[in-house]
Amino acid sequence: MQIPDIVIAIDGCSSTGKSSFAKLLAKELGFLYLDSGALYRGVTLFAQEEHYISRMNIIRPELEEALQTLPLRFNSDNRTFIGDRCIEKEIRTMEVSAQVSPIAAVPYVRAFVDAKLHEAAAARRVVMDGRDIGTTVFPDAEVKIFMTASEEVRARRRYDELVAKGEYPVMEEVVENLRQRDYIDSHRETSPLCRAADSYLLDNSDMTLKEEVEWVKGLIRGKYTIYD
Repeated sequence: MQIPDIVIAIDGCSSTGKSSFAKLLAKELGFLYLDSGALYRGVTLFAQEEHYISRMNIIRPELEEALQTLPLRFNSDNRTFIGDRCIEKEIRTMEVSAQVSPIAAVPYVRAFVDAKLHEAAAARRVVMDGRDIGTTVFPDAEVKIFMTASEEVRARRRYDELVAKGEYPVMEEVVENLRQRDYIDSHRETSPLCRAADSYLLDNSDMTLKEEVEWVKGLIRGKYTIYD
């Protein structure tokens, strides 16, 4: 399928499967995949390790200056690094998940991540997922998708993900974490989570990844009158 140089922006609540979907879609289309959530998680991990954030989610103002020299980046395989250190495993823990929303709500953190994303997406032909990609980061994205799923489905996906990584989560804690993140993400002052007016709604509660990808490919075919 011959697709023009476009940006595909995917937003939605946590644990709707945005990253898995975006990665597969990018692979199917031959696009570059960018995971904005990984960058926010990388900043959160850095803030935790360097004691810029407390267990009570109190963020020290010194973090803003520290970000100016933080070598947070994607490598050629789209894995997340700080300098030469791969942090993919560390940023997916419950400890990071518990504090990523407060960190992501800070305006200077969002500006830092947005700059990284714009730099990586300079050539367009990218698929990007997050909370405000279609509303703030790339409001001019040609295709915008807002993903949703039932709370029960989202909690089960997150629980299974943690178990697969060797952790021992408690389902009630997973549900509470999702609710807290949803509330913080949708009520923050800077770039709150919301559906862009020109986005397409994708409820994947009862869909497989393959079905989701086919749905978007059909959407793109219709939008650009593409015939395979």
